[in-house]
Amino acid sequence: MLLMSKGIRFQQVGDRVETYYLIKTATKGTASNGKPFLTLILSDHTGDIESKLWGCSPEDEATFKSRVIVHIQGEVTEYRGRLQLKISSIRPTTAMDQVKVADFIRSAPLSPEDMLEEVTQYIFEMKNANIQRITRHLVKKHQQAFLESPAATKNHHEFVSGLAYHVVCMLKVAKSLFQLYPTLDPDLLYAGVILHDLGKVRELSGPIDTTYTLEGKLLGHISIMVTEIAEAAKELNIEGEEVLMLQHLILSHHGKGEWGSPKAPVIREAEVLHMVDNIDAKMNMMDRALERVQPGEFSERIMPMDNRSFYKPSFHEPPLDL
Repeated sequence: MLLMSKGIRFQQVGDRVETYYLIKTATKGTASNGKPFLTLILSDHTGDIESKLWGCSPEDEATFKSRVIVHIQGEVTEYRGRLQLKISSIRPTTAMDQVKVADFIRSAPLSPEDMLEEVTQYIFEMKNANIQRITRHLVKKHQQAFLESPAATKNHHEFVSGLAYHVVCMLKVAKSLFQLYPTLDPDLLYAGVILHDLGKVRELSGPIDTTYTLEGKLLGHISIMVTEIAEAAKELNIEGEEVLMLQHLILSHHGKGEWGSPKAPVIREAEVLHMVDNIDAKMNMMDRALERVQPGEFSERIMPMDNRSFYKPSFHEPPLDL
């Protein structure tokens, strides 16, 4: 049975595939027999799968590279707990195939316009003028890139508009906490959510074949945004403790030094920001992994979550008796 339209996310071991994929990345390696091969990360709008092109020629290396759409036949297999596509035939597409890169790119489930409107509303409701002005200034400065960028190169929200979607989801989680914990400052926490990863618009290259820029490799999104907050405050003639608090939120949002934070959180909003960021990133990773498994099965291993496999329960909740 040929599966012409079954998305990568829904594929299972044993599925035979004949379809089009976008090569997300192509990495050359050398096998134990000394022959070269390519590791291809193939993608469609539902997800990614790894494949090996064994015994590749120099012509193959020149042909099968990132951002190239290919027509491929193969079978889904499993290797070390992860799905792979075993290739039986592969060719680059031509104009006759009538496919385009946009057809293969995963995007956030919300439109950029809707996400911008939601973020803007949170900024509008801020009562602290200094926090509001700095946040509005930086979002406006990077608006287009903010709405297009992924939140990472892999692991979580690594899709078009993933950064904005990550922020919108975190804002909703943060908002739900204020009724339980009224001592939290909503302006500070909302600003931290909106700005904490905004430096990634300069750290990462963009939504397709995402890589780290030179600035990203040398400085990182945390240092980039701490500097941008200081520059925005100077440009807007803002002085006060709010500037330091916003910078601390950025510096501490990874939680610990071994996780990439120059400082550990020492204010309530910084500690909560770290936890909300962690919740949303891990929920996204687990949801993505569990989408492709059936009830009663385990997912692929998730490397950033201690290389654990997660189980999808097979029981069904009874309907509520209203």
